[in-house]
Amino acid sequence: MKTKIASFLSIVALSLLTFATGTFADEEEGFYEKDHVRGFISIGADYRGMRNEYQRYVNTVALYNGAHSVKTVVPNEDGTSVDTVDQWARGNIGNYKKFDDYYFGLHVNVGAQYKQFLTWIDFNFMPTQVSKRKASSYSVSGYDGTPVSTTTFPLYDVEWFTYGADWMFGWKLFGENAPINLIPSVGFGFSLMNMHFASNFEYYELGNEENVQILRDRFYSTFASTINSELELRIELGRLALGGYLGYRFVRYNDMNHEEFNINYGASKTHHTDNVGDTYFLGIRATWYFLSRWEKKQADKL
Repeated sequence: MKTKIASFLSIVALSLLTFATGTFADEEEGFYEKDHVRGFISIGADYRGMRNEYQRYVNTVALYNGAHSVKTVVPNEDGTSVDTVDQWARGNIGNYKKFDDYYFGLHVNVGAQYKQFLTWIDFNFMPTQVSKRKASSYSVSGYDGTPVSTTTFPLYDVEWFTYGADWMFGWKLFGENAPINLIPSVGFGFSLMNMHFASNFEYYELGNEENVQILRDRFYSTFASTINSELELRIELGRLALGGYLGYRFVRYNDMNHEEFNINYGASKTHHTDNVGDTYFLGIRATWYFLSRWEKKQADKL
């Protein structure tokens, strides 16, 4: 996962370095005029609707009622003594509320504009979604026809959130300085989904049942590559611009990573989906333009 993120950031850094190198090249080269490049920063918020498969994936994985290995005392066959054995057992974790099929996304964009062309990095994140626990602990019993032993395990709030970044490319359809503009854009990036589970469930690796790992009181993550597309209607008010946008983000998550191996019970196994994380969105954005060198020179002449 870290390797994939590093690869993405390396590509972005290399591309931005190439862009910057060209920007400060001699104007006689004729590629573009360096003095007309201006930077911008924007903040935005949007409503994100989740595909049915996405909501099902989140609820299936995050609210999963896992098993514990409990010590169970059972009689021997001769009935005169007892053995203590490890047994996989589940308890009732209570009625956790399922997560909604939408959330609100928050965005910070940092980029540059050259004439009608724009490119930026969209850093996106969301408030943590929480399903509250009904108690601080719960009991799990081993069975031999009837309950023969009980062990208590802690319960936690179930939480999930995502964050990521998309490298976007857009074009102002109505010209560089039109007071009202339409800007289609497309880009690619990554997303990280993070989940905190209900208890210290235990999992064994498929094909290697001796490798057992226990979920800890922490967040676990899974990585996804993304393709993002949007269409923005922007009103230019000098160096300030206000816009409304809509779009669609294509996401496919890996199975949740669990310490030494992936948790393979996920949505792809139980509901025959592809760990879908797609969202459609509608939002608003405020953008502030920095002056280009050419604009600064014009201002100095006044």
